[in-house]
Amino acid sequence: MAADVHKKKGWQVPNGSLAPGDGQHTERSESPTPGLAQGTEPGAGQEGAMFVHTRSYEDLTSPEDGAAAARSPEERQGEPAEPTSMEQISKDFSELSTQLTGMALDLEEEMRQSKEGKLEPSPQASRRDSVLSAKEEEDVTMDTWRMHRKHVFVLSEAGKPVYSRYGSEEALSSTMGVMMALVSFLEADKNAIRSIHADGYKVVFVRRSPLVLVAVARTRQSEQEIAHELLYIYYQILSLLTWTQLNHIFQQKQNYDLRRLLAGSERITDNLLDLMAHDPSFLMGAVRCLPLAASVRDAVSTSLQQAKAKSLVFSILLSGNQLVSLVRKKDQFLHPIDLHLLFNLISSSSSFREGEAWTPICLPKFNSSGFFHAHISYLEQEMDLCLLLVSTDREDFFTVSDCKRRFQERLRRRGVHHALQEALRTPFYSVAQVGIPDLRHFIYKSKSSGLFTSPEIEAPYVQEEEKERLLGLYQYLHSRAHNSSRPLKNIYFTGPRENLLAWVTSAFELYVCYSPLGTKAGAISAVNKLMKWIRKEEDRLFILTPQTY
Repeated sequence: MAADVHKKKGWQVPNGSLAPGDGQHTERSESPTPGLAQGTEPGAGQEGAMFVHTRSYEDLTSPEDGAAAARSPEERQGEPAEPTSMEQISKDFSELSTQLTGMALDLEEEMRQSKEGKLEPSPQASRRDSVLSAKEEEDVTMDTWRMHRKHVFVLSEAGKPVYSRYGSEEALSSTMGVMMALVSFLEADKNAIRSIHADGYKVVFVRRSPLVLVAVARTRQSEQEIAHELLYIYYQILSLLTWTQLNHIFQQKQNYDLRRLLAGSERITDNLLDLMAHDPSFLMGAVRCLPLAASVRDAVSTSLQQAKAKSLVFSILLSGNQLVSLVRKKDQFLHPIDLHLLFNLISSSSSFREGEAWTPICLPKFNSSGFFHAHISYLEQEMDLCLLLVSTDREDFFTVSDCKRRFQERLRRRGVHHALQEALRTPFYSVAQVGIPDLRHFIYKSKSSGLFTSPEIEAPYVQEEEKERLLGLYQYLHSRAHNSSRPLKNIYFTGPRENLLAWVTSAFELYVCYSPLGTKAGAISAVNKLMKWIRKEEDRLFILTPQTY
């Protein structure tokens, strides 16, 4: 398996290594400075990294679709085999669909009957129709439907509806047809439509053949950030089907109705959009860690490392949408987007709490061409700790299940069970711990580790509307800092209810929210204190010593 490593001219990353290049300072700084070298900032891993190394937000959003197909046999050694037959496609997705909805779809039979002109509904189709009819659909002609701040549509290149965030796809088929007509009209002149801006709305188009994704939004987000969210939806679809299978389907039948295959997975996509509206992880393109004493985290990671199997590639322990520990196979790196998709899969279904699940899953940024198999289970019913064991062998369920048993035994022997329970009682820390009076909230990201930290959102952002407004302000600063035509490194924003500061360097990103009574000089002084506090607490807030098999 080849690591999904981004390389930029003049800045090479050999074999995914995070070591600074020649001439860079390699020791960790005692205190952060604006000229801090990447890899030495607070939160940077001391012994390598868990994730694909990305220098910037732009690297995170660069398309890598189909890149796995261009890898050499040596690079692809150990990757899941690419299923090519329709029988294999049907079998893989049926396993996943059974885990999520209890429905098994036979794609090969549906396509064969369609080709032969047989229109009799299958038992699978009847069950699918009953699920769709039970879904509460909004009337797309009503004002309440139009008042949503963001709509998301997915359609095929033939204009067939695939997904709509609100309302019935059937009722919106003509609207999606107009969207496809716009795309095709400009392509006829060898051009491409990216966005339309009108009357406070942004209509953003992302084309990833054979799909077209469209968002209609009236938010503070930039066109680039909205396109980034559409890419998440695209990767979510790939995680269920794989890029190879998706293309194979439409090569056989261009006007195939993909909803037949994705029936029952709509709530996963809905949940992903809900998470992106509230969780800054997606905005930052990074992963947040559960605050945990370094000794406890090291004991958990060592226990995961020792409970291994030959087929395991990643062992991940998480709580909610926060990472507790991640152990990876040597030379294999996970992308934050893939981990976000795993978080979303788990939070979308409560059925994972009922036992041990074994489900195929594609990690599209790691390898978009094949399925891994994930063992998903909670350590205990009363503890919000979920264990994911990602394997390359579809027949290895019992071996991987035994890894979980051995991991739990080692946790008990090391005596960290109680410490984990205590950490889960307070999964977020208070901004008051920093000791800066006017500080209300902040988001800090270490670029080299792909991890970020932020405190719990507290007063005056208690109401859900206020939390969304705060995230909207962060989105605005982020869009200004990462504007493709004129990126900014320092921003000071003065508003009627709060002041905000953004500081973006090659090593880290920092977004800070203050009281509106503070001054710019006071904000800059507070940033220095905040960075020193993050350095002091980094072994609790980040994973500094990631483990490998």
